Amino acid sequence: MSLKSDQVGLRIRLSVAAYAYEYKDHSILSDAEYDKLSYLVDTAIATGNRKLDNFFKKHFEPATGMWVRKHPDKAGLENIYQRYYNIEGEWYGQASLHND
Repeated sequence: MSLKSDQVGLRIRLSVAAYAYEYKDHSILSDAEYDKLSYLVDTAIATGNRKLDNFFKKHFEPATGMWVRKHPDKAGLENIYQRYYNIEGEWYGQASLHND
């Protein structure tokens, strides 16, 4: 995968996890996993979505998920959350948005 696509997947996964935690009281990543992944975000890498690239540069904070409250597409995060997570918090789309 390319750095760009890696960053897109990482940012989506972290955004949905922060959204689930902050708005749904649903922890879909462990604190350790969230912390590990959040420090991999490189806001210097452009993803092709100027609005979200600027959002991440201005608001993303790896030590907390509170930044998601200012996310410009919370409806999109809700959609992903509803479509890809089951009751047990398992991620249906791991292969497409998650790289270990």
